[in-house]
Amino acid sequence: MITLRTLTKRFGSTAAVDELTVDIAPGRVTGFLGPNGAGKSTTMRLILGLDRPTAGQALIGGRPYRRLRRPLHEVGALLDARAVHPARSGRAHLSAMAASNGISERRVDEVLATVGLDERAAAKPARAFSLGMGQRLGIAGALLGDPPVLMFDEPVNGLDPDGVRWIRQLARSLAAEGRTVLISSHLMSEMQQTADWLVVLGRGRLIADAPTAQVIADSGVAVRVRSPRPEGLAAVADRLTAAGAVVESAGTDELTVTGTTAERVGELAYELKVPLHELASHEASLERAFMALTADRVEYAARPARTGGASA
Repeated sequence: MITLRTLTKRFGSTAAVDELTVDIAPGRVTGFLGPNGAGKSTTMRLILGLDRPTAGQALIGGRPYRRLRRPLHEVGALLDARAVHPARSGRAHLSAMAASNGISERRVDEVLATVGLDERAAAKPARAFSLGMGQRLGIAGALLGDPPVLMFDEPVNGLDPDGVRWIRQLARSLAAEGRTVLISSHLMSEMQQTADWLVVLGRGRLIADAPTAQVIADSGVAVRVRSPRPEGLAAVADRLTAAGAVVESAGTDELTVTGTTAERVGELAYELKVPLHELASHEASLERAFMALTADRVEYAARPARTGGASA
């Protein structure tokens, strides 16, 4: 288990990680989510001893990383696929890692086969690796010591659809073996399919720590409604808001509503004599749940793009 207790990391007056207390349990895939600047990468660095916490603890199996006798046998991690000497081949990189932790060359062969890098690919210098190949090499390094704890930061970055599916299956198979698997990602659709549990951060603080299905269910069902009469749609929005629903405008002719049903929206539009061109319920998704959870924790929020030509 990865155990974090009031873990805090400050850079000057900024708290990158702010009193984070959470357990990352074995036997499941835990998705580690948050907007840019939420503190995910810093948290992973603190767990691996790459940064020192300002306060609190980060433990792996009850011990800090620096006290692990054979680190690769305890925890495997991929934080940056580019962290390889550019002139060293993939095989040489793994062989050096293996030698430093008393791991046989046979195990190097096994992990190369597991991640799908054949002898020809493994013999290439790292500078010749594509982003996807680099990710596979990084995952091979994480698996090298057959550790019970695995941490991956954006592991599907640069992979093709087949590679993305492979990562999903690998993560779930590792968790099924009783290992602790922590994956940080911005791909909500992929995390919805992969993660059993979610830990969500926003500006360094814990927002959610719950099963994926619960986080999604709590976001509710969204109702999409369109009308050719903007003034009528605005009246519908006002009535729905007064009734406690959450209404988001998607232009002058469209609303997205949560906290009510499509039937209620339709009845209200009929009552106000507002014609509708669309009225549909959309199943809750992790993307919508994530956006709702982190709406006030986004460090860089872009405005909607304008349509049409730019003014002179």
